[in-house]
Amino acid sequence: MKDVKTTTIKKMESLLSTASDATRLKIMFALLDDDECCCGEECECGSCEKMSCMIEKCVNDIANEIGASQSLVSHQLKVLKDADLVRTRKEKTKVYYSLSDKHVRLLLGVAYEHVMEEENGND
Repeated sequence: MKDVKTTTIKKMESLLSTASDATRLKIMFALLDDDECCCGEECECGSCEKMSCMIEKCVNDIANEIGASQSLVSHQLKVLKDADLVRTRKEKTKVYYSLSDKHVRLLLGVAYEHVMEEENGND
């Protein structure tokens, strides 16, 4: 892991920069169903193959959930899609969004756990 290529570092920088926006984080968490994973247990590993932990929502549902305008959410979803953090599925006239894969779920989970650990004073 010591010899990470410069191009890989640039891609990671871009990914993390895109994911670090507060509105985009809210959107990604809105697309995360953390109640149960596909195996029926609380998912902490982010390795669920069936991806049933990640749910699909349309722009209106996300906008209502995070308290943002539809136009803002649409714009931020495009940014997330361009960064391969979310994917789309079209059904008739509606477009449904979901997290792109289990790695995005894992990234959100690790960041959340790290911040909560800091808030609770654990090192």
